[in-house]
Amino acid sequence: MSSDAEEASEDRRKYEFKKVIEDLREFEGSGTQLVTIYIPEDKQISDVVEHVITEHSEASNIKSKQTRTNVQDALTSIKDRLRYYGNFPPDNGIVMFSGAVDAGGGQTDMVTKVLESPPEPIQSFRYHCDSNFLTGPLEDMLMDKGLFGLIVLDRREANVGWLKGKRVEPVKSASSLVPGKQRKGGQSAQRFARLRLEAIDNFYQEVAGMANDLFVPKRHDMDGILVGGPSPTKDEFLDGDYLHHELQDLVVGKFDVAYTDESGLYDLVDAGQDALADQEVIKDKKQMEEFFEKLHRGNESTYGFEATRKNLVMGSVDRLLISEDLRKDIAVYDCDGQEEYELVDHRHNTPTHECEDGSEAELKEREDVIEWLMDLADQRGTETKFISTDFEKGEQLHDAFGGIAGILRYSTGV
Repeated sequence: MSSDAEEASEDRRKYEFKKVIEDLREFEGSGTQLVTIYIPEDKQISDVVEHVITEHSEASNIKSKQTRTNVQDALTSIKDRLRYYGNFPPDNGIVMFSGAVDAGGGQTDMVTKVLESPPEPIQSFRYHCDSNFLTGPLEDMLMDKGLFGLIVLDRREANVGWLKGKRVEPVKSASSLVPGKQRKGGQSAQRFARLRLEAIDNFYQEVAGMANDLFVPKRHDMDGILVGGPSPTKDEFLDGDYLHHELQDLVVGKFDVAYTDESGLYDLVDAGQDALADQEVIKDKKQMEEFFEKLHRGNESTYGFEATRKNLVMGSVDRLLISEDLRKDIAVYDCDGQEEYELVDHRHNTPTHECEDGSEAELKEREDVIEWLMDLADQRGTETKFISTDFEKGEQLHDAFGGIAGILRYSTGV
């Protein structure tokens, strides 16, 4: 499988996991009756079954009859699912969720879900029983990877922050007491220059102190540090060995940046695109920049569900762009032999549809629109790219274009 195909497959798998996790987070139990079990790949299934049997026995001591019954039913469901596995779980392990969830009106529904081979290996066996399913460890696996330190400075001010995956997080700032180049009356030029150099040195030490305090504890988890500002400030700062020596080794580049306030951190990320080429924030930005460039030319882009669907069917879409925040279903109707479509919020009931020709509409299917579009894209050899909303053009994809767009192989006029 090519690297692009592997990446697309991984993106789809992450989306499917993310969707299940979002569903699980919505569930609530009336008591501590929702069971979660994390099983590492090196844990014998027989040991897990034995643990479940023990928990089932101990659950008989729960005072509330309803909670006792629900917990034991959940454990029985998990034990039944474990029978489908051999001696050990699949790669990266298994996470199992089971319990009676609140269905409204005093009613409950029994839910059991199994997630095999999560994005990262499960580190340790964990049994958890509470009023909510334990999804935090899985959510951590799906967090954007990549951690860079950001420093922007000139002789007036400085800002320090993080690039975490796709998100820029300003953290600390400082203003300097460096005097201007014009000396005050009564001071010799030599004395003034010396005082000014001392003030610059003190400010650089203050900035390095902020960076050291923030970055040193995370130095083993960081992918690098970017430093920005005008010349010669950033050069003086780096050449002066103000940073902790282990942080100096993490500097992957220095870049000319006009602003040194919080906005300068965002400018630094843009300026450091080559150093960040493998980071998702840059990949997403490049996809959207290409989309907008083709949109302005007017012939090799598409957006919105219906136009994008038609182009997918024609096989003209090179890359399908989907907002990570898109949460809609597609309802497919049969209108006297013709299919018509309607997008519906996940939380809303399927609407009554009026066929364009006036015929009676019959609902054929309703499913997640992202999965529906990805299936169509796979059939046509089209890549699917998920776009974050953590930058301006990503927000525009979601808010202005309905979360669905495409870069075309050729113009279709649709």
